[in-house]
Amino acid sequence: MAAPLMSLVWTDHITGRQGFLVVDRLVRGVASGGLRMRPGCTLEEVTGLARGMTMKEALHYNPAGRYIPLGGAKGGIDCDPQDPGSYALLVRYLRAVRPYVESFWTTGEDLGLTQDLVDRAAVEAGLVSSIQAVYPLLDDEAAARRRLADAFAIEVDGIGLDELVGGCGVAESALTALDRAGVPYPGTRVAVQGLGTMGGATARFLARAGLTVVAVADVKGTIANPAGLDVETLLRARDTYGTVDRAVLRPGDLELPGDAWLCADAEVLVPAAVSYTVDASNEHLVTARWIVEAANMPVLPEAEERLTARGVTVLPDVAVNSGTNAWWWWTLFGDIGPDADEAFAHTRRSMRALVELMLDRAESDGTTPRAAAHALVSDRLPVIAERFGWYR
Repeated sequence: MAAPLMSLVWTDHITGRQGFLVVDRLVRGVASGGLRMRPGCTLEEVTGLARGMTMKEALHYNPAGRYIPLGGAKGGIDCDPQDPGSYALLVRYLRAVRPYVESFWTTGEDLGLTQDLVDRAAVEAGLVSSIQAVYPLLDDEAAARRRLADAFAIEVDGIGLDELVGGCGVAESALTALDRAGVPYPGTRVAVQGLGTMGGATARFLARAGLTVVAVADVKGTIANPAGLDVETLLRARDTYGTVDRAVLRPGDLELPGDAWLCADAEVLVPAAVSYTVDASNEHLVTARWIVEAANMPVLPEAEERLTARGVTVLPDVAVNSGTNAWWWWTLFGDIGPDADEAFAHTRRSMRALVELMLDRAESDGTTPRAAAHALVSDRLPVIAERFGWYR
């Protein structure tokens, strides 16, 4: 694939902190991709994430669907989201990139930011919406916006539907791999890094499917219990950053170092926090059979090569964690309504079909799931370009 269409580096005039915007591709003049905030965020990181968004959009292309695939983009701000000045910095960043959001970049929450925060900052920055660039592509903008707003208002057992659909997709990806291997859900153990939006929802869906969550990690460390953690209690005890109040831990729950989740005695690992988590220095700690990438770019290439040689299957982020992005557009374009059961059913069906296709391709090509996902994207991009047109 060619170089990104556009790369932008912004320097805040007050703090000197930097923000980034990378547009990898435009399809029908629009690109989709969230905005993250974390200390140490770089242009290189955002470039990789933007390319990943192009792939996610292509993987969910359905010629019979109303959801029109978009291009890929990503934004990033180099700042700790818990810094007292982080919100003001977010507003200044959005003011600086306002012309791009108005014209062709649809964005939303990503690592370190919630959708509520992005929405509030967008209004303060003078924007109609963080996704207003897609409105001209809608058949009925008013009805579509009402549908999405109604969907965002839905809660299921105390957690918003918008937080749950991504984890539903990650969990379904893991369950698809287990089903193909003939592994029963009861007795299968899971370790999750990160109990925020994606990690928390994934833990809930896997636990409710019958798997045993034996370890979860947050910024304070790893909470583990070989007999299984009470996932719902931990979810209720989180703060807005996914940090668990240790006061709710039971007598059998252990407090371990932050990286202990990586070597947990579990069949499935779910990195659901930051990028670049599993590298050549720690991949040897992994004893799991599957790594399911709920986070973006958590396993580095050299580590994945070594893991594959050891028989560990890495289910790649471009497929596994694409459910949230797809749900936004399925809802906005009208493929599904603002209903939790419909959203979960559509997400499960779509994610299972995608992961099955990816794993079938990996088997037939004798390659990894990531390489198979790239091959599927290469097959679909020319079709999308021919039907909708795009700008490189």
